[in-house]
Amino acid sequence: MEDAKEEIKTRLSIEDVVGQYIELKRAGRTLKGRSPWGVDKTPSFMVSPEKGIWHDFSANKGGDVFSFVMEVEGISFREALEKLAAQAGVELQKYSVGDKKIAQKKARAKEVLELATKYYQVALMKNKSVCEYVFYKRNMSRATVKEFRIGYSPSVGRALKAFLEKKGFSKNEMKDAGLLNQYDGDLFRGRMMVPFIDTNGQVIGYTGRILGDGEPKYLNTPETLLFNKSRFIFGLYHAKEAIRRNNYIVIVEGNMDVISSHQAGVRQTVATSGTAMTEQHLKIISHLTNDVRLAYDGDDAGVSATERAINIAGNMGINLSVISDYHGAKDPDELIQKDPELWKKAVESCKPAVDWLLDKYEEKLDLLSARGKKEYSDIAMKLISYLSDPVVRKHYEQNVAKRLDVSVEDLQQKKISTSTVKRLKPIKNKESQAKRVKFLEDSLMAIMIFGGEAGREINLELPNDEVRIEELSLIYDTKYKNQPTGELKKDVKDMLKQYQQETKSAKIAELTEELEKYEDDDEKSKDILREIQKLQKG
Repeated sequence: MEDAKEEIKTRLSIEDVVGQYIELKRAGRTLKGRSPWGVDKTPSFMVSPEKGIWHDFSANKGGDVFSFVMEVEGISFREALEKLAAQAGVELQKYSVGDKKIAQKKARAKEVLELATKYYQVALMKNKSVCEYVFYKRNMSRATVKEFRIGYSPSVGRALKAFLEKKGFSKNEMKDAGLLNQYDGDLFRGRMMVPFIDTNGQVIGYTGRILGDGEPKYLNTPETLLFNKSRFIFGLYHAKEAIRRNNYIVIVEGNMDVISSHQAGVRQTVATSGTAMTEQHLKIISHLTNDVRLAYDGDDAGVSATERAINIAGNMGINLSVISDYHGAKDPDELIQKDPELWKKAVESCKPAVDWLLDKYEEKLDLLSARGKKEYSDIAMKLISYLSDPVVRKHYEQNVAKRLDVSVEDLQQKKISTSTVKRLKPIKNKESQAKRVKFLEDSLMAIMIFGGEAGREINLELPNDEVRIEELSLIYDTKYKNQPTGELKKDVKDMLKQYQQETKSAKIAELTEELEKYEDDDEKSKDILREIQKLQKG
């Protein structure tokens, strides 16, 4: 695919692609703008048209046009390649050798799904009772139905299959797209069809809601070449611009909640399509914003889902909060049908996720009894252990101690292991620590390669990636080129010291995590502990 990448780069200038997302202004030989991740107060995003490279000094990210689209869209390299190839008018199949068969299968699957979507849309408009359900019972506007490409799958067992066969698609191609059941008939029958649309605007599957009685209420496309439920976020294609503009995202449980929320004007709303939130979901979201608002039910399932989200988000620098004031409605969709303005107010009056969970457990447990206090403190300290910021952890420790009428020291005793081997806990935010290491590494490597005499004391492994070297060149030109040699050498000395400290600290954190895995193996635990102590002394 290297030839395809080069062809795309020759057809698309990096400033034109980046300019689709942020406003760039000329600053000498480079272009400057505000970070698309909203982390800078002054423009710190640099683009070098000459080198075809970008670097965001506030977010400490950089690379070429492909890495930019991957970061800003939260997508894989392959998805970025396909997106840019479509913009550039490059046919990827011409460049693919080993993956040619898979690429052809995917292309045909996309074609059959596009045609099936149009078929479902026409079937909806031809069926009066389904139109009444969609437009009157579900209160969807024509604009919403058109935007989300909502349709209807006829209840006849092989209607879609017969239509697609006439259009030249084989049974295997329909199976690859996830359209057939185990008996080779239509998978979706008698259902309102809501397409799954990927970040490039292409249909990759469906969720079908049954209109009458029957189970399951919702039927989703199975895993296919195109659809992966652990990565797919429903509504993200339609929500991206609103997320960037408002700098927060709302995550609801159901796809209908998403559609209703968009129609009500809260367009920064998505769902994880009938599956539990995964680390993949949060990684994709974290590229767009670190303010995540969960609109989950207050039942046991909602509490468990929120706790799981706090655990996953702990080291990702994400601020989680919960939207819970539904004014008696069972979910966002029902609240919106009641009054869209109440939904908007609920989104704005969200509560930090840990506070919401602690309140839920306080309602369930008897905090006047010894048993209730023990259960509550066990749960609370587990939640607090997920939090990476020491100031935030301290805040919640004091809050919980006050609720239980005990001291913070009493609570902290619960964290002391009874094992013969002393357990160490990582105290730094892994993601922020990794960013600090990368920042120092980028700076030192840039000076080592381009800084002449100032870089002689630096001994890091040279990159062999041309894109990486060009990015380092941009970092050096922007930050260090005009700095006097003596002053730069002094900065290098300080940075080397910090780099050594941070890398050692990262290694200790890594070993501490490993220590957790061998809790029942005293010999292995002691070996790891000795290595940690050796690093601490060195």
